[in-house]
This record gives sequence, C-alpha cells and structure tokens, in this order.
Amino acid sequence: MRRYGYYPLNRSGMNSEIMNTTCTVELAQRAYPIVIGTGLLDQAGTHVRACGISGRVLVVSDETVHPLYGARLRDALEREELGVTELTVPVGESSKCHTQLLRIYDAALAAGLERASTIIALGGGVVGDLAGYAAATYLRGIRYVQVPTSLLAMVDSAVGGKTGVNLPQGKNLIGAFHQPTAVLADLSVLETLSPREFAAGLAEVIKYGVIVDPDVLSLLEQADPDALQRQPDTLRDVVQRSCAIKAEVVRRDEREGGLRAILNFGHTLGHALEQVCGYGEWLHGEAIAIGMVYAARLSQRVHGFSTAESERLIAVLQRHRLPVHAPAVSWPALLEALQRDKKKKAGTVGFVLARALGQVDYGCAVAETDLHAVWEEDMPRS
Repeated sequence: MRRYGYYPLNRSGMNSEIMNTTCTVELAQRAYPIVIGTGLLDQAGTHVRACGISGRVLVVSDETVHPLYGARLRDALEREELGVTELTVPVGESSKCHTQLLRIYDAALAAGLERASTIIALGGGVVGDLAGYAAATYLRGIRYVQVPTSLLAMVDSAVGGKTGVNLPQGKNLIGAFHQPTAVLADLSVLETLSPREFAAGLAEVIKYGVIVDPDVLSLLEQADPDALQRQPDTLRDVVQRSCAIKAEVVRRDEREGGLRAILNFGHTLGHALEQVCGYGEWLHGEAIAIGMVYAARLSQRVHGFSTAESERLIAVLQRHRLPVHAPAVSWPALLEALQRDKKKKAGTVGFVLARALGQVDYGCAVAETDLHAVWEEDMPRS
C-alpha cells in the first residue's frame, strides 16, 4: 500500500480571461502541450505545425463525430498543406478491437504513411485509445495527436499516453504507453454532447476531487448541472484543473509503476461492471461513478474514510445525474471479473482507497469477505 495526499497545483497559464490556455505534460524530450479553449478545430493546422508535424496525416474518427467535425478539421489541416486521409469506425466500445485496428493499418499503408507521418484521433475515448494504439505500433511507432470531442476524453483518456484495445475477457488488455504529440481540447464541441455523455465525463472530474483536489468537488457542488454544459468559463476551469492534475501525476509516474495507480479510484469495480453487464449497457463514466461509490464505502469499512465525506461524494454524483445505486449483478460474476483486472499483482487486486478527500492510498489489499460485504450490505440500492 502506498500513500498519496494533496499537493498544491501549479496553475500558471490558467487565466479564464484568455481564450486558449496551455497545460504541459512535462516528460523531458517527450513533453507535449494540452491546449484548451474554443475554436481549436479551426486552428488545428496551425497547432500541429507548431509541434513540427508536416507531410501526411491520417484522421481517425467515428460515424457520429466525423459528420459533425471532420470537414472542419480536414480544412484546417489542408490550409497548412498537410496531406489528409480520413477513416471512420463504428461508434462505441466494440470498435476497440483488432478488426478496426487492422482497418487503420490498411488505411495508413494505402495513404503512404511513413515514420514521419501522423495519426490524428478525432473523437472520444474509444477513438483516442484505438488510434493511439495504431500509432504506437504502426512502423514501430509514429506520432499522433489527440483531438478529444467528449468531456471524458478531454479530462482523462486523451492525456497520459495510455492506448489500447479490448479482448473479450476484459478492457484494454492489449495496449501500449505512447504519448501524443499534442492534445487539442476544443470546448465548443461539448455543446453537441448528449446530457448523459456530458455527465459521464464529469465522473472523471469528480474522481480528481477525491484523489487530489477537494476544491474540484466544491466547484461542482456550486455549479448548476443544467447550465454547466453551456458555461465556457466554468468548463475551462473544470478541464484545466483536471488536465493539470493528470499531467502532474503522469509526470511523476508515466508508466504506472506506482503513483499513477491513484487515477484508478473507482475503476477496479467500474471496469468489472462494464464487462459483466456488457459493454454499452453503462457508459464508462457511469460505471466509474458506481465504482467510486463502492470504493468510498469500502474505504469507510476498512480505511477510516468518514461517512460524511462518503456521503458528500455520493451527493455530488447525484447532483450531476450520475448513477450511485448498485445494479442487480451477482457478486460471484463481479468477483470473477475483478480477478481478471490487468493491474493485479502476485494474484492480488489492489484497490485505491481514500483516507480523506484529497488523500488516497493505492495498492491496497482487501479481504474478499470485506469486498463481498460492501457490495451486499453497504452500497445504495434503488
């Protein structure tokens, strides 16, 4: 078990008065910018040129996002004389598979992509993970740029270099760490998200409030859930705080050798739920919301987390219309899925548990009797 507590963030460059702000993921020669603002789709060519990208690019998107934003991105890239090829994949978690991965390889070869070429992921977490893994493995690794179009991708999956595809046995069991060359987070695209998708993204924001910065919870306790999606200044603050936290954690532990595990608060059970219920039944953020409630209740039972702080977390989740009630899933099915967790070490699944808001421990071994008891006795039920 390792301990981690609140640290003061360096929030330089986070002035909400300016249109675009930049947070840097500091990884020596592989450092890269996360540019946050509005209108970035139309400025994408300028930004990728500034990162030294030239020549051929392959834009990977999905069948929902591409009709909305594909033409704007293509025009912006072509204005900078980049040679653009486009590929779309079906919507949803099922696209994180080898079938779609091979399609990307085929498109890259047909477009003549070389080691100096670039893949651009235009979409949510599924597209980012899939296109990023293709970039990590094509010609033993080429550059890629993340252009996230969901809140969840902006605050989590587009940052940090985790890429991968799924197997029937579990999520992201095949993958690689491959950092992007840049992340362009255009807040204006969030206007087209459904309320459910937007709320799912907030689950990862709320996670940061538990593991590092309780001020994030305060911000969301005050934010109007009906108006937040249309408030660019507040959104900018939410995304900036989240990206700054993740960038700092990644800087300290790029390949999840230790500290980076705190980012998995709520994910151990959440991933198991996604698998048992079938991908698509729950959005990722919804499953993580339930997983965070479970982790909070588990922290209460075995780790000294207070009832008041646990209830505060649940109230924030409910305020932003995220699920908190345990679904009708049998414990044996969940336990079997938990045992396939890819972060298991020496046969033991380590949980991220909270001592207090902003103070968590990772790699916590918990007796199966306690895991079972929390699921059956401590979880809210509708």
